[in-house]
Amino acid sequence: MELRNYGNTGMKVSTLGFGGSEIRDASKADVELLLNRALDAGLNMIDTAECYGDSEEKIGDVLGHRRQEYFLFTKCGHAAGVNGPDWDAKVLAQTIDRSLKRLRTDYVDVVHLHSCSEEVLRQGEVIEVLQRAKEAGKTRFIGYSGDTTDALYAIQTGAFDSLETSLNIADQEAIELTLPEARKRNMGIIAKRPIANVAWMYDKVTEEDYAYHYWKRLKELKYDFLAEDAERVVEIALRFTLSTEGVDTAIVGTVKPDRWLQNAELVAKGPLEQGLYDAIRERWKEVAGSDWTGCI
Repeated sequence: MELRNYGNTGMKVSTLGFGGSEIRDASKADVELLLNRALDAGLNMIDTAECYGDSEEKIGDVLGHRRQEYFLFTKCGHAAGVNGPDWDAKVLAQTIDRSLKRLRTDYVDVVHLHSCSEEVLRQGEVIEVLQRAKEAGKTRFIGYSGDTTDALYAIQTGAFDSLETSLNIADQEAIELTLPEARKRNMGIIAKRPIANVAWMYDKVTEEDYAYHYWKRLKELKYDFLAEDAERVVEIALRFTLSTEGVDTAIVGTVKPDRWLQNAELVAKGPLEQGLYDAIRERWKEVAGSDWTGCI
């Protein structure tokens, strides 16, 4: 597993990270098998959030004894069971403490603000909460998770060490809008949704489906490679994301131990062929509408 420098944090993260959103619906036994196999295979970065059901608790339960073997990231912003509104300073502080308890650790490596609007960021209180958590040793670094101009403003504040943002074959706004700014500040960069929720696999989706916007975009993009076998399309999509300049790691969620190992093998093939990468970018520029902004 290739390791990349995570901005100016001093961490060297595996190019393939684990996204914890999907394990909320998995059994503890399956999560234990999945995550231990992933660590054994070279993964050293796990990302979760306060609002991913019992994801934090499962990670703490099955990997607490291996805490020194991986970098642990979580997100805050949503009350998710704590009394009070989202983005309230007291709620944020409480959910950070709750995350540490759930994860069975004294600290995390990064806490990201989770999809916080520019309007809220401008008020300053949410950033101050994270800074105090960092000063108290509850997190080593702080970051912002989100997209579009909200993410751009967060980067430009200079307050954050890390950016987590959507980037894939159906979501490329960040490549020009936010990644250059983040790189100027030597921030660590995580690509979320790196395989576009495999939206090309569905014959139909409803507007309520999480993958709807990607499914709709891919119908218009009509990449030639989408006609290839499923494994090859996943490979192209994943390697495209990780071949984008500035991306340090891409987080993929799964509940299938074998699927994670298969993804690791795809990543091990290295950067996507330059000609194919350029063709995907050019097709995006030809087709993408002005409303094809980053999807949270």
